[in-house]
Amino acid sequence: GTEVALEGYITTRRNVNKNLSFAVIRNSTQQMSIQLVSTANVEGSSAAEAHARLKTIREWTPVIIKGILQERVVPKGREERLGTSTKDSLREADKREIALTYVLPLNEIPSDVIVKEGAAYGPEQRHLQLRLTPKLRENIMLRHRVTTKARGFLSERGMKDIETPLLFKSTPEGAREFLVPTRNKGLAYALPQSPQQYKQILMASGYDKYFQFAKCFRDEDLRADRQPEFTQLDIEMSFAGEDQVMSMIEDLVTDLWHKELEFKLRPFTRMIYQDAMKYYGSDKPDLRWTPRIYPITHLASQDFVSKVTSLEDPIIDAFKFHPSPEPAVNRKFITDFFDSSEGKPYLNNPDGQPAIFFGDASQPLGGLGPLGHRFAMECPPEVSIDHGDILVIQARPNAPFQGQGSTMLGNLRSALHKAARAQGLGTRPVFRYEFLWVTDFPLFTPSVPGEGQGGLSGLSSTHHPFTAPKTSADVELLLSDPMKSVAAHYDLVVNGVELGGGSRRIHSAGLQEFIFRDILQMKSERIEDFRHLLNVLKSGCPPHAGIALGWDRLCAVMCRTESVRDVIAFPKTGSGEDPLVKAPVRVSGDQWSVYGLKVEE
Repeated sequence: GTEVALEGYITTRRNVNKNLSFAVIRNSTQQMSIQLVSTANVEGSSAAEAHARLKTIREWTPVIIKGILQERVVPKGREERLGTSTKDSLREADKREIALTYVLPLNEIPSDVIVKEGAAYGPEQRHLQLRLTPKLRENIMLRHRVTTKARGFLSERGMKDIETPLLFKSTPEGAREFLVPTRNKGLAYALPQSPQQYKQILMASGYDKYFQFAKCFRDEDLRADRQPEFTQLDIEMSFAGEDQVMSMIEDLVTDLWHKELEFKLRPFTRMIYQDAMKYYGSDKPDLRWTPRIYPITHLASQDFVSKVTSLEDPIIDAFKFHPSPEPAVNRKFITDFFDSSEGKPYLNNPDGQPAIFFGDASQPLGGLGPLGHRFAMECPPEVSIDHGDILVIQARPNAPFQGQGSTMLGNLRSALHKAARAQGLGTRPVFRYEFLWVTDFPLFTPSVPGEGQGGLSGLSSTHHPFTAPKTSADVELLLSDPMKSVAAHYDLVVNGVELGGGSRRIHSAGLQEFIFRDILQMKSERIEDFRHLLNVLKSGCPPHAGIALGWDRLCAVMCRTESVRDVIAFPKTGSGEDPLVKAPVRVSGDQWSVYGLKVEE
């Protein structure tokens, strides 16, 4: 019989008759709700007035209500349908209801606006997506909880949360930048691609352990896992190397997965880059799918090689998998895949089309007849096929992996796995997270036009130009064969998704300038863009290492969604636009002129 007052949203309403209505009010967090009972038995009473007003209120209208809290009577038929455990677990709010005496709408929803939980809204109505899509709303709340837990974890371990500037300067770190013009004609800031240089400066400033949830900006192509502005958990530690950073991050991730998802993670696997590329065809392998790639060059006849590729002295790789025990089903699956838009690019591979063989006990050599008797007898178990298996063979150039992210066979392996899963083929394993560290990347890779550090050598830093060589032998290779130098660089990968990357940094000004000038062959004026960092390194900067975790991506993995847009409150579209606020906008000539700029048509 206690009088209560609540604020929230009227989410549902059911009019039983003209004198009786039921409604549900959900609190502002949308995590608690309670039933309202509205009656008009006493004409002219406050309850009757509230009842009349309630019947005019649209769903999801924000309101203030008052009423009398009372025990809720569950209809006998419904109570019998509920099991004992269900009845016992009813929340306290479900055991009570409010007899409505007063309701005041705090705003109105126009009749032409559809407001319904679960309805499909476009990105221009992001506010309604967030309010009325339970999964999306929970994603944002999970991100909040995980971010709070991570701050606490790092702070307890002596890490200092330090902000760095967003108005930086243009430096050739690798990606295209966003420029911010100033009223000083010809001068502009650049939005940071990362706080990399500032956090290294902090290490030289005497702060031993730094972290920051940093906003970063890169003007690059926008895939499902990228945004022009994104958040990364940035970490740097002085007097530390690769192992200390990897250990810290492994402990952090294990703690987050345990506390938020109740997953107990296994110790993270470690794999060098060359092995990841050789056995999985990817620098971010998904270890959940066990079929590995194996070289079979020594078993392939010259006649067979000439049929699958025009490459001179190629490497021939293969993997097998088992989508169905029925060869006919497997043949249809492969035919449909290569007829699809996902499969056709693999038929246009300049290194040659993939060769597909089906394990079939009714065929010569169990389906391996075209490969010959020697192959069938001598092939190792990893590529020996049984009835119902599929063997995929692909040629590639006989050259070391030099920083590329994947091979054609690696991409095909992942695409076939995804297609088989989509069709319900193969054994569907229990969902799990498979973390690993990929290490020992090449220090340098061949340059790609429009990327890298803009040097004249034809090389770019695989990670960034501040990454240290791994060993003293790798330092010596800088003088003789820099492409063979291995980096003190490590990436964190889970289920085929790169969560972040880090490295031990160069803390010697002499070595840093040598890489700028002699290895990358950057122009002198570009080297001067880094003079502030070189001067800092000269002032007794200690050894240091760090990492940046893509926080949007990490939260997307925890929410089991493929797009980071599902864990960002106000994301950009694939074209870099924000449809809700209509950004970016066209700027008038007068506005440009303030900065000494004009637009050329």
